[in-house]
Amino acid sequence: MENMMGLLSVHLQRGVNLAVRDMRSSDPYVVVKMGKQKLKTGVVKRNVNPVWDETLTLSVTEINLPITLCVYDKDRFSFDDKMGDAEFEIALFIKVLRMRLEGLPDGTVITKVQPNRENCLAEESFIIWSKGKLVQNMALRLRNVECGDVELQLQWIDVPSSRGL
Repeated sequence: MENMMGLLSVHLQRGVNLAVRDMRSSDPYVVVKMGKQKLKTGVVKRNVNPVWDETLTLSVTEINLPITLCVYDKDRFSFDDKMGDAEFEIALFIKVLRMRLEGLPDGTVITKVQPNRENCLAEESFIIWSKGKLVQNMALRLRNVECGDVELQLQWIDVPSSRGL
């Protein structure tokens, strides 16, 4: 991919208070989309507070392309039920990466993003220096559903053959 800037690691940590779509629970999984890329987690059976602890990796070619996250309930004999969606931008994360920070104390907060009507943040999101790398922690409030949040962490992966940041 000649236009690739690098890779974005999306660590889907867990879902919190997701909607019930079966009799008493749900079998949730997450689909992450960016442009034409589409990746998905495994299914966590009978759990509205699932722990996925899965890392999905996206090739980034355009920093202004939003990332969409859709949560579904896996059904055996019918179409999977939608359990909400969220969208987030990575432009600020990339802007901070371009600062080329180094050698900061572990846990240093570089910047924070406030929740507002333009984003799906459930709470403040922090871009921090952790274990020698920049990461962004997010709790996303799902839209188009009665309840539910998804917690994740972003991390950048440089690829030597890419055009870079």
